[in-house]
Amino acid sequence: MVSSTIPASGPLGRPRQLVRGWAARERGRDLEPLEYPPPVLGDSDVRVAVSHCGLCFTDIHAIDDFYGITTFPFVPGHEIVGQVEARGSAVSDLAVGDRVGIGWQGRSCGECRWCARGEEQMCLDIGNSATCQRHGGFADAVTTDSRFAYPLPERMAPDVAAVLMCAGVAVYTPLRTYAASASGQVGIYGVGGLGHLAIQFAHALGYEVTAFSSSAAKEREALEFGADRFVVLGARDRMRPFDNAFDLMLCTAHGDIDWAELTNVIDRRGHIVLIGFPNVSLNPTNLVAHELSITGSLLGNHATVREMLAFADAHGIAPRIEQLPMTQVNAAIARLKANRARYRIVLGQA
Repeated sequence: MVSSTIPASGPLGRPRQLVRGWAARERGRDLEPLEYPPPVLGDSDVRVAVSHCGLCFTDIHAIDDFYGITTFPFVPGHEIVGQVEARGSAVSDLAVGDRVGIGWQGRSCGECRWCARGEEQMCLDIGNSATCQRHGGFADAVTTDSRFAYPLPERMAPDVAAVLMCAGVAVYTPLRTYAASASGQVGIYGVGGLGHLAIQFAHALGYEVTAFSSSAAKEREALEFGADRFVVLGARDRMRPFDNAFDLMLCTAHGDIDWAELTNVIDRRGHIVLIGFPNVSLNPTNLVAHELSITGSLLGNHATVREMLAFADAHGIAPRIEQLPMTQVNAAIARLKANRARYRIVLGQA
């Protein structure tokens, strides 16, 4: 139910007449300033004054309408940290002034069989559940269902928390899901915005971690993040010692990858988990003969998100971040498209 009686309000109770954001007005265009009325709060909603928002490659996909569902004008941004500035009448577990993190999912239908199981990240209406469905975090405020606004550990820096709300839960969820079936060795394919976090989480969870990358220049950093070994992709003689070595491989890469190379290193009945959005074109021989599974992982349920935040806080897991002001969002997007970000970009309000 939508409540029409709750006034728009700004931080600390000041009136908010408009939200100021950065929007793509057409597919693939640079973002431009956009002002719009704040959405009317539903009874279970919170409005959050945004202090930081991370830049994710999924934002670029949405700007380019890669998924075919973007409605323009469109304000991206789903790695959000800020303070609650207003709440709906049914919200009792968050107060005005609370610091929260918000990720890609900002609501769910609450009625389908997946929501009934507490697996709301699998909601049958997930396509309409994105935080940015009502404009995202490249703005000075965002509105979301309060259940998807998570209180943050007190000592966690806001830029760190922002990235963890998407990239963190993206890599943590499959590591926890397949932990029981893994032999203790995990491969991380790709050392980038997702991969460098996956290495840290896998190491802290007690796995022996092998990082695979096309860039030899990333070896030192991969080892610093917690990898036990580093392998440069692209040569069979370097890969051969790892044939059939892994029950679990997290593929964090985008674009074109060598599927023959990837399936060779997976043991019988092993799992390749896609976290990025690579191009998929493979000979099915190994897949069928070795009974391999290729699956995807995007989000986590409420319990997993809370567990991930606590685990990262306890183990000092943090992304490597470049900070830019929100006004430089287009420069940030260009840097990420050119694969020059090391390793995540977080935009802050001036």
